[in-house]
Amino acid sequence: MSAIIELACVVLDCQDPAAMAAFYQAASGGEITHTDDDSAWVAMAGTTWVFRKIEGYKAPSWPSSHVPLQMHMDFLVADLDAAEKQLHAYGATTPEYQPHDRSRGLVVMLDPAGHPFCIATRS
Repeated sequence: MSAIIELACVVLDCQDPAAMAAFYQAASGGEITHTDDDSAWVAMAGTTWVFRKIEGYKAPSWPSSHVPLQMHMDFLVADLDAAEKQLHAYGATTPEYQPHDRSRGLVVMLDPAGHPFCIATRS
């Protein structure tokens, strides 16, 4: 069966598109391909990611659903500790609440706009 749809890009709402693009460019080794007052685009992992400025943006309130997640991404890493440390240097944080024990090779992090994402070791 042929695909009817094909992923064109991933769009993520935020308050500061330039900061988000810089974070994901640094973390993924991607390339910032476009910036303007309302958005910044990053080519990474074979997909274009568009960070879109939203007035009144509210970060997700993870793990509660008071403010919905809006999006969740998982990324594979070679070394969990090293990746977490580097992502902290780029502006990510690691929330206190973790739904899984770290020994399972999975850590939930928050990007600079508060979107949760996971890093997991390749198994």
